[in-house]
Amino acid sequence: MMKRVLLLLPLLLLGGCLHPLPRYEPPLQRAAVQKVRTTAYTQSESDHIRYGAKTAIGTPLRYGIVKSAAADWARWPCGTIFRIRATGEIYQIDDYGFALSGRNTIDLYKPTPRLMREWGVRRVTIEILHWGNPWKSYRKMVCVRSYRHIRRMMNEIKSWFSSAAPPEPVVAAPAGVPVIPTL
Repeated sequence: MMKRVLLLLPLLLLGGCLHPLPRYEPPLQRAAVQKVRTTAYTQSESDHIRYGAKTAIGTPLRYGIVKSAAADWARWPCGTIFRIRATGEIYQIDDYGFALSGRNTIDLYKPTPRLMREWGVRRVTIEILHWGNPWKSYRKMVCVRSYRHIRRMMNEIKSWFSSAAPPEPVVAAPAGVPVIPTL
């Protein structure tokens, strides 16, 4: 009986909330223009229902002139604003997710399951209009650092950005782009 329990214990642990972190991808080089994999999410997905229409920072998910997006905050810190070249849509990183940790993927908020499915998975070229601050992102994650994906992002911020480093340069927004307060 005890042998069975010992054999099943790893399966129970892996089958529950301890599923492995997503496969790690080396980060893209920080640049004003990047080609990235994008996916889409909506608040009605099973893994987002408990958060409702709120972002990781507690603000409402947005789908207006500026839309919400989720990413690994070590790669695209909270507050990063970008435009998708093909559509002209402007997004701001204000959310993160377990599946994005250690990945070069940005998850775009869509208000309905239909719009989410229509987007699917696409590789797009984005223009960074403003880089968020990784240390502000780090401080926002401190209260939830017990989660493995959060610790992964926090550890990468610590290893990639020296606390003595100057703030990220701001890329000037082209004329007509609304001024958005930095998170």
